[in-house]
Amino acid sequence: MKKLKGMLLALGLSTAIVIPITLGIYFFGGLQKTAKTTATTETSETTESTKTTGSTKATEATSSSSEKKTASEDEKDPVEKLMSQMTLEEKVGQLFLARVPKEKQLEDLKNYHLGGYLLFGKDVSGLTVKELQEKTQSFRDAAKFPLLLGADEEGGTVSRVSGNKELVTTPFKSPQELYALGKWEKITSDTLNKAKLLTSFGLNTGLFPVADVATEKNAFIYDRTIGLDATGTSDYVTTVVKALEKAQFGSTLKHFPGYGNNSDSHTEIVTDNRPLKELEENDFKPFIAGIKAGADSILVSHNIVTAIDNKNPASISPKVHDILRKNLNFKGVIMTDDMDMAGLSDFISQEDAGLTALKAGNDLILSSTYSQQIPKIVAAVKKGDYSEEDLDTSVKRVLTWKKDLGLLEK
Repeated sequence: MKKLKGMLLALGLSTAIVIPITLGIYFFGGLQKTAKTTATTETSETTESTKTTGSTKATEATSSSSEKKTASEDEKDPVEKLMSQMTLEEKVGQLFLARVPKEKQLEDLKNYHLGGYLLFGKDVSGLTVKELQEKTQSFRDAAKFPLLLGADEEGGTVSRVSGNKELVTTPFKSPQELYALGKWEKITSDTLNKAKLLTSFGLNTGLFPVADVATEKNAFIYDRTIGLDATGTSDYVTTVVKALEKAQFGSTLKHFPGYGNNSDSHTEIVTDNRPLKELEENDFKPFIAGIKAGADSILVSHNIVTAIDNKNPASISPKVHDILRKNLNFKGVIMTDDMDMAGLSDFISQEDAGLTALKAGNDLILSSTYSQQIPKIVAAVKKGDYSEEDLDTSVKRVLTWKKDLGLLEK
């Protein structure tokens, strides 16, 4: 009996010892396994999270890069974009504001890639408003690039468009007539009205205002000027240029370096012997005022101004153009007067005149003999006789003018 009690006691003690130990092993083993499982799960989640985050960042980076590229393309200057698409022949053609030919008007726009057409009285004679609108629209439709479409519309004796009563009931008045009626206020309202009307016909630039200072009533240019001294002429030019800018209509100051009281270069070679100091203190002032007011372009006369260049007409004189660029700091388009005028055509052949004009520093050539001049210029660029860098500089100025007029948006 005592032995039996001893055995039971021993068994009880063993159980009391073994069971807690077994439970402890099981508990701590399970805890460790759980910890490992949790750690594995967390590591897996972290890895997936990292992968997801990395993938998202990569996607965002790619998206951002794509957006930047698109933005960069969108922000590219429309002038540079257009130039990058042009052939050599197309660039050269842009430097011609041609007189509208009698034949092949639409074909020449396509074949010579002309920068624009200049309309004279014959080009609008007898047309109704609708017919003129259709005509200018046909020009735009035929051209690969936006066109400058302009007319000499100074008012008074030079009124190419308003001379047609089907288009304008009363021709535009001269600067002197307007000034007498209401000084600068009248000139401003007339300029705004003129720009609005010409725009409705499909035109976008006019070769005015006249910036010449002429004080002698018998002088060739007098009736086309404001008829005031250099200060008064400067005020006139500033008034017109600002009004044209407000109307987003092109402005052209003419005829640099200033006609003064000289004779007509339409009919003969004109020589101006006035000293440079007189030109600087008198004739240059309205042009300086116009440049400050934001003039788009300046037209250079065919007069030989001996104080600047005693050999060449101003329109093909590098020295005259240097004054505009360097002394007067003009950044816009410089154009020649009509190349067919005797003041130039009696001096140099039409075939050579275009290239000579560009080499002198012009950006735009007013011509009806472009079919002879354009091939000559293209050949000169190919031979290295006229640099493509200079060509591009002029093309950029012309296209920038078109951009400022809103033409590249259309």
